[in-house]
Amino acid sequence: MSAHPLLGVDRLRVEYPVRGRPPFRAVDDVSFAIGPGETVGLVGESGSGKTTIANAVLGFAPAVAGTVRFDGEDILAASRDRRRRLSASLQVVFQDPYSSLNPSRTIGKTLAETLRPHGWPARPEVAQRVNSILERVGLDPAAADRYPGQFSGGQRQRIAIARALIVRPRLVICDEPVSSLDLSVQAQVLNLLRGLQEELGLSYLFISHDLAVVQHISTRIVVLYRGRVMEAGPAAVVYRHPAHPYTQALLQSAPVPNPSLQRARRTSRQRSAADLPGALKPESCQFAPRCPRAVDICREQPPAAELTSENVVVACHRWRELASAARGLEPLGQRPSPGQPPSPRAGPAQHC
Repeated sequence: MSAHPLLGVDRLRVEYPVRGRPPFRAVDDVSFAIGPGETVGLVGESGSGKTTIANAVLGFAPAVAGTVRFDGEDILAASRDRRRRLSASLQVVFQDPYSSLNPSRTIGKTLAETLRPHGWPARPEVAQRVNSILERVGLDPAAADRYPGQFSGGQRQRIAIARALIVRPRLVICDEPVSSLDLSVQAQVLNLLRGLQEELGLSYLFISHDLAVVQHISTRIVVLYRGRVMEAGPAAVVYRHPAHPYTQALLQSAPVPNPSLQRARRTSRQRSAADLPGALKPESCQFAPRCPRAVDICREQPPAAELTSENVVVACHRWRELASAARGLEPLGQRPSPGQPPSPRAGPAQHC
């Protein structure tokens, strides 16, 4: 990673007020950095704090502690005017592009409108930039005269990517950008994002609940549970040899094309769930109430983040004794890889 990260998140904490109760802590002590041309993947279940972190970076969520530095500048306290200027360098691609596209406005007008906060170039240059970015994301420039309802889900996501890139950002936050797409279309969009990254030198903060998708596109992975980092490190290591029981659970919960193996995994999860411990002390490990590996120390104190020999940070009391067992997990790669064409059994491909 670069000695000077493009984005640095340090000990970020985000809380939301709750009437009559202590504030709800959605993100607690999260740190990571993204260098130029890198991708960091945030992965975890719904409610793990992934989107809240993205919103804090974008200025949409209230950070009560920590820092977020973009190109060395602490942007948490940036003024509205400064945030508007920063948006040219910091863009976002959402999960559902259709809901953020005006159905009564042509694609060309939507893309051109994105340039307004950053100063309108001359009219011929606007049209040229719209046509150029459409071609870059694999669409015909004639798409500029059409409306969102005339495009498939994959095509709409390409339009969303074009809208983010037309202002020439340096960092793009991708919030579940392929979760609603067919497997074959996911592969096309992921390969598009990787190609654009190499071509334009982009950095990505990539958010997903799917560890396989995150591993395919990311340099490093940060695994979140209830707002805290459970495990973080090089993507290939975290994916192939997870040290934390929660990361292992994410791997085991993913479907595989082998019915017998899938049935065995489901039985194992059900058996583990039946053996879960009861209510734990507030100062216990966050994951302990769901962890079938929890022991007394897990119920008595939170684990410290430790660095493994493979440069992975893991917050688990028992990671040393469990890490070797994790190497026996059936790899998620038995599924069709999101970066490769699906097998014929995966069903007909959708046109993107």
